[in-house]
Amino acid sequence: MSNPLHNFLSLPYAELEERNLKIKEQRTKRVSPDKIREDRLKALTDEKGIKAVTLMFSDLEGRLHMLDYDKKFLLKSWDNLTFDGSSIRGFTAQRESDLRLGVDWGAFYYAPADYFGSGKALVFGEVIDKDGSPYMGDMRAVLKQFSGEQNKKHGLTLNAANEIEGFLFQGADAERNYSTTGKFEYVNTGGYYHCLPGDPLRTFIDRVAEVQRAMGFQNEKDHPEVAPSQFEINYGYGEVVSAADQIQLYKLICRQVANSMGLTASFLPKPVVGVNGSGMHTNVSVMKNGKNIFWDPKGEEKISKYAWEFVDRILSSGNDLCVMLNASVNAYRRLDPHFEAPNQIIASAVDRGSMVRIPIGNEKSSRVEVRSVGPDANPYMVLYSVFKTGLEGPTAKVANLRTAKRYLPDNIYDALENFDKSDWTTTMLGKDVKGRYSDLKRASADRCARALGTIVKPAEVQFHHEVYNQFLWNQF
Repeated sequence: MSNPLHNFLSLPYAELEERNLKIKEQRTKRVSPDKIREDRLKALTDEKGIKAVTLMFSDLEGRLHMLDYDKKFLLKSWDNLTFDGSSIRGFTAQRESDLRLGVDWGAFYYAPADYFGSGKALVFGEVIDKDGSPYMGDMRAVLKQFSGEQNKKHGLTLNAANEIEGFLFQGADAERNYSTTGKFEYVNTGGYYHCLPGDPLRTFIDRVAEVQRAMGFQNEKDHPEVAPSQFEINYGYGEVVSAADQIQLYKLICRQVANSMGLTASFLPKPVVGVNGSGMHTNVSVMKNGKNIFWDPKGEEKISKYAWEFVDRILSSGNDLCVMLNASVNAYRRLDPHFEAPNQIIASAVDRGSMVRIPIGNEKSSRVEVRSVGPDANPYMVLYSVFKTGLEGPTAKVANLRTAKRYLPDNIYDALENFDKSDWTTTMLGKDVKGRYSDLKRASADRCARALGTIVKPAEVQFHHEVYNQFLWNQF
């Protein structure tokens, strides 16, 4: 119910879109951080209707955390925000818990009041260590630093676009209640591209698309996916850090909209056995001097030698990267060849079972698609590992590297063994962060049945890092 005494900002969607696109343009054009900060601080000062700013950051597993700061406090103290890192899984130990939060003013969003509350804006933060350097457990900070270095040293712009599938289930807490119900209930059984105007799935997709548009996502297309009650809502590519931020926002928006309808948006990779799982196909390209250097009209599959070398490095480290791209017990149910699963460590323009696909493209859209990524993986870790490996990783001396049939692990323990033994993953993450991530994944796996079997076990949902329940985790 509206309160006439409240004068909190609540903007029409068209005006939200206009504001957010202006902010996005600054970020795309790499306007200096000082100028962007100055603009945002002035806007917050002048905009009397904003009462609070929600600062967002992600833990090592990719779980999104959110803190609301009173606007007046933030305007005075934005450069000295501290928090207890020991309370965040995968961050510091209790004895060394103090961390800072920096504000990435370029990653600022005006949010629709009907889903986020009136008088609020959103902004992404970056975790800063005690010595003022980026905190290595914050994969967003690591990705941002890597992307910035590639641009400064080599003039490269790293671009990404992600196709994120999910399921819409009956009930507002379908995942949390799975240990009791033992099943997920579809809201729609129409299948690929098929649902009628006004049915729950179509209404959900429409509402999510509207919110995305208002937040500057620049939508492309949306539709029901192959499995019953499954959806995919596509939007344009962006610079790699912005693209990863949009993945976090996409899932947050889907959950907010679903919850408002008394439903659950789930990004478990394989919540229902017997139908297609959900992926997060990760499309990547590299630009230099405004030119897409993955494109070559005379190259094999019309991509450049540079792009093929990028692909070869991804394939060489496919097994080592697997637990970073498929981060949960449930993710290994999806790597099933009976459901278009991308579990073959090959590259192909046509085989959808390949880990890497080369889509049809042109000078603008030429790209490489890494298909084996699960939608529950940490998006910053995914994009960092893909670009870091594609640009700097080792190339294996394997005959017919792009076509020889090798397979990704079908369980998280084998994936962890590959990850732990790999020198390349140590180079990427550092020994300390790699160890913390491995420990988190192993602890999660040990709480689930070792053999997956043919039914989804309650534990793999109940203890999934995206279905977070503080009380349950603290029993271990």
